[in-house]
Amino acid sequence: MKRRTLLAATAASGLAAMPVASMAQAYPSKPITVVVPFAAGGPTDALARILCQRMGEALGQQLIVENVGGAGGTIGVAKVARATPDGYTIAFTHMGTLAVNIALYKSLPYDSQKDFEPVGLGGTNPMVLVTKKDLPAETFPEFQAYVKANEKKVQYGMAGIGAASHLGGLMLNSMMKVDVLEIPYKGTGPALNDLVSGQFDYMVDQAVNVLPQIKSGNIKALGVSTTKRLSQLPDVPTIDEAGLKGYEVTIWNGFFAPKGTPKDVVAKLNQALVTTLSDDKVKVRLTELAVDLPEGKETTPEALGAQLKASIDKWVPAVRAAGVKPE
Repeated sequence: MKRRTLLAATAASGLAAMPVASMAQAYPSKPITVVVPFAAGGPTDALARILCQRMGEALGQQLIVENVGGAGGTIGVAKVARATPDGYTIAFTHMGTLAVNIALYKSLPYDSQKDFEPVGLGGTNPMVLVTKKDLPAETFPEFQAYVKANEKKVQYGMAGIGAASHLGGLMLNSMMKVDVLEIPYKGTGPALNDLVSGQFDYMVDQAVNVLPQIKSGNIKALGVSTTKRLSQLPDVPTIDEAGLKGYEVTIWNGFFAPKGTPKDVVAKLNQALVTTLSDDKVKVRLTELAVDLPEGKETTPEALGAQLKASIDKWVPAVRAAGVKPE
């Protein structure tokens, strides 16, 4: 009787363990929700949709983008922080929500470094210094001299407190040692429209947003924010090489899962991302949008975690020193 009981218990134990193993192997067994904490149509949303489509093919399940905007992205990011850590609700967000917002808000509904598992870097957006068409400056040195000479009347625009264009302008003005009037807008579209019509003088925004207007001749490009020139604007120097040494501002985007998500699930998501980033069609599409794609070790979860820490170390002191407050 004892032997029979032992065999029965062993068999039952094995049967009980089988579904758990099967579940782990079967991930994903249903669609995955990817929360983008901004409105549809922006650079982060556009990048997310391109990546998610190909990642879904790699995983055999659809990745559904859900836009949850508001409060500088904190609402959407908080939703993911509170989600069940099973890999079926993840975030695709940029550095502003996880690094810059630490300085902007007295308290956040999440801890950027404790509440998430980094999955992988999805791409980095370079930025471009653009001016209204009739600004009396054709080069960056001329622009810098003009701004310093007209500090009290020059204005720069941006898409709102904490937006990429705000960060680019904040760093630029700080390094040029000028205090000019900032014009905040509710989104990149309205800001760019007013720059084209000459309502303010300059802005620093993501290349994907401003390239069409540059190519149409509606605005002027005087410098790029990266350490090397953009292939889409080969004649436009970097701001660093044009004279403002050390200026570099880029906006990275990455996938994050809730803390506690199993390592094998994170690994599957990361592998799907790596597969996507090496796809030739994806490369062509993102190159058109001036997105800089990570390669090699840059694609690992650990690299994204290091990127987040570096951004916190860089931007939190800078934003606090500038006394910036959320709208």
